Amino acid sequence: MLNVLDAINLSSTYLEKKNISSPRLNAELLLAEVLSCKRIDLYLSFDRPLTEHEINDYREFIRRRGNHEPLQYIIGKAEFYGNEFIVNENVLIPRPETEILVDEVIAKNVNSSSLKILDVGTGSGIIAVSLAKELITANFDAFDVSEEAVNIALKNASLNGVSDKINFFVADIFNYEGNNDYYDIIVSNPPYISHEDYNNLEIDVKEYEPKISLTDLQDGLTYYKTIINKSSKWLKKDGYLFFEIGYNQGKDVENLMNEYFYDIKVVKDFQNFDRVIYGVKK
Repeated sequence: MLNVLDAINLSSTYLEKKNISSPRLNAELLLAEVLSCKRIDLYLSFDRPLTEHEINDYREFIRRRGNHEPLQYIIGKAEFYGNEFIVNENVLIPRPETEILVDEVIAKNVNSSSLKILDVGTGSGIIAVSLAKELITANFDAFDVSEEAVNIALKNASLNGVSDKINFFVADIFNYEGNNDYYDIIVSNPPYISHEDYNNLEIDVKEYEPKISLTDLQDGLTYYKTIINKSSKWLKKDGYLFFEIGYNQGKDVENLMNEYFYDIKVVKDFQNFDRVIYGVKK
């Protein structure tokens, strides 16, 4: 009978041959999901035999991961900013770098009250939900062009207890008219991967994550141009616009913001790449 340790070892070897990064970690996390336990609990039950049903479920998970389907899609959840979120193929998998964006918004507004915040291209809702849990007096609008993504965001707001603070809706930034002089903060992690860079993405990303959320199929700046123009109308005077940006986009996005914003700052990530930019409406 296959036990926990044998299953992990066999699966790690298989995933390594499939060029999956961190194969042992993936094998353990997938088995923990099958057994409905924490990963650390596996180490306390290496000799535990797996049932036939558990073996079949685990084999299916390992098969999918071996095909480079992201682990988060397989288990249906991901962690972001210390909270759990539902994810599937209709939304991007949360990246740790996006936590820098959330950090910057909080740092600039932690002592503010009665904020009205707009999240453009909300996806799974990770930004709006994380901010809603930290900025307890703020209220949010958040939209996405994908109805499927908005449905996931609604579930995540409920899961994290902030449904009453966020108004999610379906809209296209290129057509949505919005409300002038209405928001204190606009925040967005828009599609910013250029068509050229998209072709060089890893299989896990290119083959499984929603293309519409990753690239504008041009130079990677199309969404920034549109959001900057509309934010110049929707933000109150001295309101903030925050973006996540690509690793080398700081100067280009700063140049786009200069017409309508001042006190523009670019924030680096832990690898010293451009990651967040923000400015204040003139």
